Amino acid sequence: MNVTIKQLKDDTKQVDAVQKFLFKQIKKEFGYGYVPEWHQDIVKMDEYYINPLRNNFFIAYNESNEIIATIGVRAYDKDFQEFKGIYSNEQTSSIWRLFVDRRYRRCGLASKMFSIAENFSFKSNYDNIYLHTHKTLPGALEFWTKMGFIVSLDSNDELETVHMDKKIQGLDMNSQPSIFQYAVKL
Repeated sequence: MNVTIKQLKDDTKQVDAVQKFLFKQIKKEFGYGYVPEWHQDIVKMDEYYINPLRNNFFIAYNESNEIIATIGVRAYDKDFQEFKGIYSNEQTSSIWRLFVDRRYRRCGLASKMFSIAENFSFKSNYDNIYLHTHKTLPGALEFWTKMGFIVSLDSNDELETVHMDKKIQGLDMNSQPSIFQYAVKL
């Protein structure tokens, strides 16, 4: 199975396909659709990922050119009171929208997507990476811990949100579009 990973471009057809994939994944994983206060980055991908130089969005395609995974990276832009003075948009990137189609899980694709996002963050001169996830997502905490993240705050809120961060390790790998081959027959 060959997987091609590309950067999101300012292309209406590509952006539309990514938006459809993301909302489909959100519905599957969380059971709800579009929520304006949570999904502005999906609706305005150009403002959040395409236009800012230190932000990016990566898409994985299978051999049939079907979107099978995504990940976004952008400057930290939240205003959580708990993190005042800890994270900044100059030093901290944040991970968004890591989704892998269920048919392609458990073969290293999420790890590959994250390594590309981490390398982009490193080359964009960020020092740290922030993300939040939810304890209700099977395997999420274990995955992010395996990627080197530590829990900075367990919100114990209704959504079971967990905030995590990681010091970026100096990586030097090519973050250009790539072919990812793995030995799992699906």
